[in-house]
Amino acid sequence: MYYTNVGQQTSHVPRVIVVTGTGKVMAKAGYVQLQVEVSTQGKNVQDAQQENAMIMNRVIQSILALHIPKEHIQTASYNIAPHSEFENSKQVFKGYEVTNAITVKVTDTNQVGAVIDTAVQNGANRIPSIHFNIENTDAYYQQALSLALKNAQMKAKTIAETMHLPIQPQPIEIIEEHEIEPALYRSMTTVDSTISTPIEQSLLTINATVRVKFQ
Repeated sequence: MYYTNVGQQTSHVPRVIVVTGTGKVMAKAGYVQLQVEVSTQGKNVQDAQQENAMIMNRVIQSILALHIPKEHIQTASYNIAPHSEFENSKQVFKGYEVTNAITVKVTDTNQVGAVIDTAVQNGANRIPSIHFNIENTDAYYQQALSLALKNAQMKAKTIAETMHLPIQPQPIEIIEEHEIEPALYRSMTTVDSTISTPIEQSLLTINATVRVKFQ
């Protein structure tokens, strides 16, 4: 074990204050990403596929008629799986289920309800997600980052003044802590096609966090 003579120490360890600064900016969604699904069942795969293709084509054409650009409609997934049900505590094979999912980018957020209603009226039987997004998040993030730095400076100043300590105004270290920004996400099943679907818009939050060291 090693001991040092405290009286002989000449080095001075500088005191530091480490604080975490946070900043957030609220922004309105620039576009909405919808997922629209058509699910069909049949005794054999071919019947289920043909019915699914017919319905999905009708759904896509109806969405295009709302002046949604074709490049904003993309296939998300296509799945074929056996379908079975429980009867008398036994699993009974009933045929096959075909599910075709597309994503639709809607740049006019006021049009989302109309797109959903149109898709459902033309055969879509599931809307699993509605995803609100911001077109250019970087500009908003820079604003949030600036607020986070100011927040860190204010915290450090408060601590120093409370403890009656001098503090250098310029930080000696800044670490940006990246976070995955949560976009507004909603999940829903098919709604009654006789009722207009209301989609309430919410502001999205862009967060920034920094860890700052002051001497």
